[in-house]
Amino acid sequence: MFEAFLHDGLPARIVFAQGAVTRLPDECSRLGIRHVLIVTTPEQADKGEWLRSLLGPVASGLFPRARMHTPTDVSEDACRMAEELRCDGVIAIGGGSTTGLAKAIALRTDLPQIVIPTTYAGSEVTPVLGETDSGRKATQRTLRVLPEVVIYDVDLTTGLPVGMSVTSGMNAIAHAAEALYAPQVSPIVAMMAEDGVRALVRALPQIAASPADIDARSEALYGAWLCGTCLGVVGMALHHKLCHVLGGAFDLPHAETHTVILPHVLAYNLPASDAARERLARATGDSDPAGALLRLARRLGAPTDLRSLGMPEGGVAEAARIAVGSPYPNPRSFDEASIARILKRAWLGEPPTADQ
Repeated sequence: MFEAFLHDGLPARIVFAQGAVTRLPDECSRLGIRHVLIVTTPEQADKGEWLRSLLGPVASGLFPRARMHTPTDVSEDACRMAEELRCDGVIAIGGGSTTGLAKAIALRTDLPQIVIPTTYAGSEVTPVLGETDSGRKATQRTLRVLPEVVIYDVDLTTGLPVGMSVTSGMNAIAHAAEALYAPQVSPIVAMMAEDGVRALVRALPQIAASPADIDARSEALYGAWLCGTCLGVVGMALHHKLCHVLGGAFDLPHAETHTVILPHVLAYNLPASDAARERLARATGDSDPAGALLRLARRLGAPTDLRSLGMPEGGVAEAARIAVGSPYPNPRSFDEASIARILKRAWLGEPPTADQ
């Protein structure tokens, strides 16, 4: 007998195809966008210029200053530019930093968004925005920040460096893993989460071996879409809380931090959720999903300790204190001491353990 459940599907349009970016002018027209602001990171400004040439006079301006963790001052500068140019839409191309900036603009202006991911971040399909102000990262959930259109074009991911591909993929896996033990998990979310993890676990080693493999890149992008969609319809738990704290307080790199923290939080949480453990065991092909993901990260050359990301050892206690100050729902209870032990093992790069 099935248990009762609720499932809220999100109203986002997904365009998934090789060469899909060529449909961008049509998608702007469909949304009634005639003056668009394009946002990128400084490193991907050339992609913004490429979109300007594709859109012609519809592209009113380029803001190439998106930054990791979405600082509020950058968001406010971008909004001023959009207002000065009288923009009626925003386009983001890149990873989580540019998607975050587009969402921040939408929150303040209600402009429609088109997001073109070039990584596996997954935030493009969530109504979640995390912004950083004065060293603290705060998140909120509102449909105002959900992009209207997401264009997935695998050709835009083939140049993603292997190291970034791996950590971005692990970040996506974290979305699905936590969705499996979220209070709002439904049979639909559980199926998507398991298939998303399976797709990424299978694709990432192939990408490491052959970065231009279109089939592997397509499977990874598909997995990232599934994992991000899961996060979009459920709440976040301890893993995301710790990553938000570490990113906001210590400015640690987003995807790399997710990669390091995920095995430790899963080892802590999965004993409290048999259903999540069983699905992750099937998806990873290993009865120890937390250990399997740590071994996968190591095999593919990803970071596995916070120390190598630049976190000071003294920050462990501070992060634990911040994390328990405004906790997210979690399947297993925790306190400041247990969080400190998790973070110390992650800082040292020790194997994950449920005994905290």
